[in-house]
This record gives sequence, C-alpha cells and structure tokens, in this order.
Amino acid sequence: MLPETVVQLLKVQLRGQIILPGDPGYDLARKVYNALIDKRPAGIVQCRDVADVVTCVNIARQHRLLLAVRGGGHNGGGLGTCDDGLVIDLSHMKGIFIDPVAGTVRAEGGCTLADLDHATHPFGLAVPAGVFGTTGIGGLTLGGGLGYLTRKYGLSIDNLLEAGVVLADGSYVQASADSNPDLFWAVRGGGGNFGVVVSFLFRARPVSIVYGGPMIWEWSDAKEIMQWYREFITGAPDDIYGFLALLTIPAGPPFAEVYHGKKMCAIPWCYTGELSGAESIFQSIRAFKKPAIDLAGPIPFPVLQSLFDPTCPPGLHWYWKGDYVKELSDDAIDLHLKHAAAAPSWRSGMHLYPINGAAARIPKDATAWNYREATWAMVISGMDEAAANNKEKLVNWASRYWNDMRPYSAGGAYVNFMMQEGEDKVKAAYGDNYARLSVLKSKYDPDNLFRVNQNILPA
Repeated sequence: MLPETVVQLLKVQLRGQIILPGDPGYDLARKVYNALIDKRPAGIVQCRDVADVVTCVNIARQHRLLLAVRGGGHNGGGLGTCDDGLVIDLSHMKGIFIDPVAGTVRAEGGCTLADLDHATHPFGLAVPAGVFGTTGIGGLTLGGGLGYLTRKYGLSIDNLLEAGVVLADGSYVQASADSNPDLFWAVRGGGGNFGVVVSFLFRARPVSIVYGGPMIWEWSDAKEIMQWYREFITGAPDDIYGFLALLTIPAGPPFAEVYHGKKMCAIPWCYTGELSGAESIFQSIRAFKKPAIDLAGPIPFPVLQSLFDPTCPPGLHWYWKGDYVKELSDDAIDLHLKHAAAAPSWRSGMHLYPINGAAARIPKDATAWNYREATWAMVISGMDEAAANNKEKLVNWASRYWNDMRPYSAGGAYVNFMMQEGEDKVKAAYGDNYARLSVLKSKYDPDNLFRVNQNILPA
C-alpha cells in the first residue's frame, strides 16, 4: 500500500485520477495488453496533463517508490506496470495536433497508432509506425519503431523531430537536434530509460491509399516462398514493403472454411508508390507462385494498419522472443518451418520484419538504435487466449524455437520484441551504443528511477 501521506499528496495535486487496490475499477486499470503479466501496483495514476506526470515523478523520487510508465500498455514484457509501486498511466493523454503546412504531427504519449492514423489520414498523411493499430506510440517509438513504412521512410525514430520529456528530477525539457541533442539521441531507441516522454513531434509523410494486404500461400509452398522472398525484399524498391509470417488461418471471415486452422505462409504487403503501377508490380509476384488467398489491393493506410487487430485483441497470453537477422539460409528456413509447424496454438507464429531500405541508410551511431545493418527483426510469438494452454507451453515452444535459430541471428534483439531477459540481453540489443547510453543515463537519471524497462544501468 502507498503511505497515506503519499496518497493525500497525489489526491490534492492531481487533475487525473489515482486508483488504489480495493477501489472500483482497480482490476481493470491494472490490466495490460499481455494477460501473462499480472502485476498489482500500489497505485495507478491516470494522468491528464504534463503537470500530473511531474507530480508523480517528484513524489516517486522523494518517497523512493518503484515507478513504471505506461503508454498504450502493449509491451510484451509487461514493462508498463509493476508490483507494489506507482504506475504513471498516460493513456488518457491523447491530444494530437496536425500542421498540414509544415507536415508535422504532435501527439501526446497516451496515443495509439489508431489514434494517430485517425488524425492524420484526412490530411493525406501518415507517421511511419507499426503494423497494429492497438500499439502505443510511446513504447513503439522509444524502442525504434518498425512498421509498414520502414523501407520507404525509415523507423519511427527517424521521423521524430522533437520529444517533450519529464526528467527524473521533475523538470520538463524539449529534446531535439537543437535542444538537449544528447538526450534526443538517447530517446531515439533507448526506451523509457531517460524520462517520461509526454509528447512526440513527428515528420508526417504523404501516405493515404496504398496497395496492401496479405497474400497467403499453402504450407507446402512455404519454403519456396521464403527462398524467393529473401532475394526479392533485399533488392526491392523502397516503395515495396512486406513482412513474412508463418501462421495459422483463423476461423471466420474473410477466410473460406477450407482454410480454417491451416498452417500457411503469408506476406502482408504495403506499396506506397503510384497506384497506377501497382497491379503490374504485384502481378509479377503472383506469377511466381499464385497465392491460395489473395487479399492485396488498394486500401486506406489506417485500414491496413489495423487489419490484424481483431486477431490479437488485448487479454491474450503472450511470450515473445526476438532477434535481428541478416541472412535467411536454407537451413534457417528448414528450422523455421519445423518449429512453426509445432506451434502450441493457432495464434502462435513467427514474423520477419524488414529493416533495410531507408532505415538501413542511416548511420548506426546516428541514434541509439543499433542494428542498421540487419535485414530483418524476427519475433517468435507464443500466444493463446486460454489459461489451459498455459504459460509453460508458450514459453517452452518460443524458447526452443529461438535457441535453435540463434546460430543464424545477427546478435541482439529489438527491445520491443523482448521479455524481461536481463542485463546481458539489453547490452546485446544496443551493442556499440550501450556505453554511450550508460553515460547519458548517469547524466539524466543517475539513481535509475526509470528502471521498469529494458534497463540501461547508469555508468
């Protein structure tokens, strides 16, 4: 329990609501996207503005409270919550401001990608970010930000112009190329280690109707498709994006009953070039191997961005393992198919997200995000909705799969695809950039107040 003096301080100083154990709505407020995470905070503050965040940071520091920061609550490892500490919940801070002349978007830290798309699409704009509408922009961006527009416009951090940050000492600062540039470098990939990022200013891109959606092939064609894909995506124009997925087809529309429950190989596409030329480009893909299910065509970008949200609703049990990958050898493909065929539930599978194209042309020391030379970020997701298909099954399958793929990895993993895996894994994720991040952690958070994250220790 929080000390009564702390509770009273928060109640007096906040515009938002503090929710305590035993309060109506506590069990709902403490839930995060991953039902595998079942933490019981001593208090959850649903902040309404930056002043609320400053108040929470100051009180947590002064009273030595464990502090977690939650944006969209989407983090696989559950790093937006904690046991027995204070949670800063930004999910009620959803202001979005569009400047269509400057081509910029300022969004508060509680926004999801669906919120962002809703605001930008009427202006024919989009921010490069993610592949699920339910994802919070805060965690996604601070970890790097892979998505459908990565090959064309880079990572989310490559389109970040400014961040509004509440530091561990309670001060509020702007981080940009001109103001606190070292902090700006650190938050672009360094996660929530350096403060509470309450607002993001993005460069928006001219994206409206794209040619996108999944093409899905029979399992018997999966090896051939993966061999073709590894060559195609490494040489494709930046306008073409497609991530590879080994998955099981869900029961229900838009899929015909004959495919329900079948293991298949999919590539969801996003083409940002001129629509007039899209059919001829994708006809050559269809000519290589006709998909069993072909749902690719002209589609509004927000629809594509949220297309798979119904398959991954909040409240599922997740266990993630990730790695960066440079090459996809035949032996690696065989192992992928072996493990994906043994997935413990229909929701479990593997994705390879491309990070070549525009994202690869930025120097690896330009931001805290380190693996610019990798071709893909791989995530293995053990996922199920039923308690009977328990954590042990999901963890064992994903861990065996990941261990067998380690000889084919490029090293560390994308921090947004990690569970709580320890200091060595965090160091591997940042590689050569870790030492600089550690020094900056000492400058901006010397006492490691912000440690419920993929934690970078102060030097």
